[in-house]
Amino acid sequence: MIHQDFKCDLFFIRHGESESNATPGMAAGSNYDAPLTPRGQQQAYLLGEKIKRQEWEFDRIYSSSLARTVHTTKLMLEGMGQKDRSFHKVDAIIEQQVAGWRGKPISEVMTNEVRAYMSTKGRDFVGPDGESIREVQRRATNWLEDELIYNRELASKPISLKVAIVGHGNTSRAIFQYIMGFDDRLTYRLGIGNTSISRFVFDKSGWSVLSLNDATHLDGSQDSNFEVRS
Repeated sequence: MIHQDFKCDLFFIRHGESESNATPGMAAGSNYDAPLTPRGQQQAYLLGEKIKRQEWEFDRIYSSSLARTVHTTKLMLEGMGQKDRSFHKVDAIIEQQVAGWRGKPISEVMTNEVRAYMSTKGRDFVGPDGESIREVQRRATNWLEDELIYNRELASKPISLKVAIVGHGNTSRAIFQYIMGFDDRLTYRLGIGNTSISRFVFDKSGWSVLSLNDATHLDGSQDSNFEVRS
């Protein structure tokens, strides 16, 4: 029977501070593939040191294919003492894209009319030249299910895995809403700080939440770097 002896311990990790994050008040960063800032690089290395101290040994490591997550993963591995380790790059877990809002301040695009429309549409709201949270959730969770949770070859075996997934704020929020089933209105209100760890377990009993937004490796600084949109 599938999942009978299957356990997957998943560590969802947000990338380090990017150049877009360092410019507050923007609806979307001007560069969709923005690199890490020096601070973000330090955060990623400190993350790796924490993982090493905790003796978390990952069986698999995945990263979004965008530059800021790939760089975060490389620096994390360096901090773990596994600098030369390879990892998987995944297009399906890149950040939510709203091309028409890139480089524009929230104060300009979030008019009262837009906010009202967003409230009405919820997860189905699509920004200009962009994708809805529902679409992000679909692509990200379809990958998660196909790769791990409902991978019959994997999940039918007696196996216990630790998996790191280095991704993004809104994509992680979409995945967490899928896992926990909370009200749509909470999606954008869930703080996910740079290089924070949110940990979930999936086994024969289904999903369990172990921790959310753990960034204690940053000396107590947990600046979430996200804007409330609704």
